[in-house]
Amino acid sequence: MTTKLEQVIEQVKLGGKKKLVAAYANDAHTIEAVNMAVERGIVDAMLVGDTAAITKVCNDEKIDVSRFAIVHESDETKAAAKAVEMVREGKADVLMKGQLSTDKYMRAILNKVTGLLPEKATLSHVCVMELPAYHKLLVISDIAVIPAPDLKQKITMTNNVIAVARRLSIDQPKVALIAATEQMLPGMPACVDAAVIAKMADRGQIRSALVDGPLAVDVAIDPEAVAIKKLSSPVAGDADAMVFHSIEAANAFFKAATKLANAEIAGIVIGAKAPCVLTSRGDSTKTKLYSIALAVLMCGKK
Repeated sequence: MTTKLEQVIEQVKLGGKKKLVAAYANDAHTIEAVNMAVERGIVDAMLVGDTAAITKVCNDEKIDVSRFAIVHESDETKAAAKAVEMVREGKADVLMKGQLSTDKYMRAILNKVTGLLPEKATLSHVCVMELPAYHKLLVISDIAVIPAPDLKQKITMTNNVIAVARRLSIDQPKVALIAATEQMLPGMPACVDAAVIAKMADRGQIRSALVDGPLAVDVAIDPEAVAIKKLSSPVAGDADAMVFHSIEAANAFFKAATKLANAEIAGIVIGAKAPCVLTSRGDSTKTKLYSIALAVLMCGKK
């Protein structure tokens, strides 16, 4: 089982380098992270963006600009489209967001004609967190892409966190479907959807994982809370993954974990024709490096 994000980097080295293209890669954090990924031997990299801006960052940060293939495009929307086109044409295995907004990045991915969305597919964001207070990596969804997931989308989110957890060498991930309470309250849609998905897993409609819900966050990850509440569950107290009912709940948990609990993170979008690194423009170089490694990990055979 992979328990540290640093281990993901070592894990992907065994599978050989992948080709990465970064969209509108004009900023220091993106270029530094890509440079580190090149140095660590996990990717060969292409940067789509303003050549002068990229060269300046490399000079300022003492990075050898010749390590990257640079495709000049000074317009961020066109840069995103060009990067997506390179993935679609097989010139890159992994797409990465640079210094452009998430909505423009996702718009390029979701374009029905030129994007990376398979027919009838649903994309979701998956975040892997390394929390000092938790004994293993925690996979969560969805903090960035699906605002108010319906039941069908939650099923996709559940399958996606299972896929990521299994790539982290967890053979049978324990997935907690998060609500405000572990009680089955018919008046709360989060509880109802969680119960439906848990029963689907019981009947083999969702495979390769133990899935339970509704579960509140405390009983999902804290064995003491489980004991106090006398809860019987194959997942409670030891979750590998958590699927949240709404983007507000997931994003609030994510930001509390990173800002108050010093969590290290990696974030990608899966469900497209290639893994897509999706981090905030303000995220650290380390976060972006870990996200690249996670995306490379998801390139392998399922």
